[in-house]
Amino acid sequence: MTKILLVEDHEELWDSLSRRLRRRGFEVVLAHDGQQGLDKARDERPEVILLDMNLPVMDGWTVARTLRATPAADRIGIIALTAHALAEDRAKALEAGCDDYHPKPVDFGRLLDQIDTVLLERDQAAG
Repeated sequence: MTKILLVEDHEELWDSLSRRLRRRGFEVVLAHDGQQGLDKARDERPEVILLDMNLPVMDGWTVARTLRATPAADRIGIIALTAHALAEDRAKALEAGCDDYHPKPVDFGRLLDQIDTVLLERDQAAG
């Protein structure tokens, strides 16, 4: 079962998104601020992180950069979730180390496609 870490501070979104992902067969671990997300990424070893970029304690850009600099976590797929939908916001997320970018509100079908793509790319990189 693929493990997804959902790092999101808005209860309505993490509640609905985690339920939908679980119904699709994913194991979902939740974190509600950036530091908790970083800690859970290291402890839980998810295959994919859905990472809100505007988080309390530590923002998503810092979380992504920190994970990419951590050898044990540098292969985790990261998809940025953000209300910032400008081209430079996407570039900033990718530059921070995210593999993909998904603007809010969440298009669940598109997000599932992005998760599949990140998992495929991760598997191909592993060899």
